[in-house]
Amino acid sequence: MEALRNSRAEFGKMPENILISRILSGEKELFEILLRRYNQTLYRVIRGYLNNDDDIMDTMQDAYLKAFDKLAQFQGSAAFSTWLIRIGINEALLRLRKQKRNSTLSMDNSNNAEKYFLQFPDPNKMNPEKITIGREMLALIEKAIDQLPEKYKLIYILKEVEGLDHSAIAACLDISDNNVKVRLHRAKDMLKNALFEISANNISLFEFGNKRCDKIIDFVMGNI
Repeated sequence: MEALRNSRAEFGKMPENILISRILSGEKELFEILLRRYNQTLYRVIRGYLNNDDDIMDTMQDAYLKAFDKLAQFQGSAAFSTWLIRIGINEALLRLRKQKRNSTLSMDNSNNAEKYFLQFPDPNKMNPEKITIGREMLALIEKAIDQLPEKYKLIYILKEVEGLDHSAIAACLDISDNNVKVRLHRAKDMLKNALFEISANNISLFEFGNKRCDKIIDFVMGNI
């Protein structure tokens, strides 16, 4: 068991170009490393378009399977994360179009949304009541961001939640750096106008781990 953990840790540090080369050479089990490396990012990107968790999970699976099928087409001219994000966005948009055609899509196009910068105490020092309040605040923030119009919501998630820089976002969305800045500024204004601001240092939104992470990996690895 210890050897397996050490092996995973070693592969986890492997450069992407080597990982991809070895996957293409037949070591498809190494694709799991890329899944675990980018599950959080892909989840947050697709979360920018879809709110239903089942739809998000299905779209992530579709995106990963397509990425595996087209892996030989990855040229390395852009970062693998950028290439994967583009696939995820395309899959999310495809699902939205299908939903619209089936007249099952229900979207809330609220003009206002909220964003907080929160500062939480050390969870180990919090009593159960404070922990509950903290979770409720996180849920409120996620709901608020969900209410942003799509183009502002995705920009905000990529920059403020996922931490991508302007040039990386521009490459993912095929827009100019200036357009990224304008949309981000507009998103922040909309959020600030809706709720009061609370300062903080760190926050983790739209977390994707544990059982959900393993479920995606089990499905994808079982279908490649």
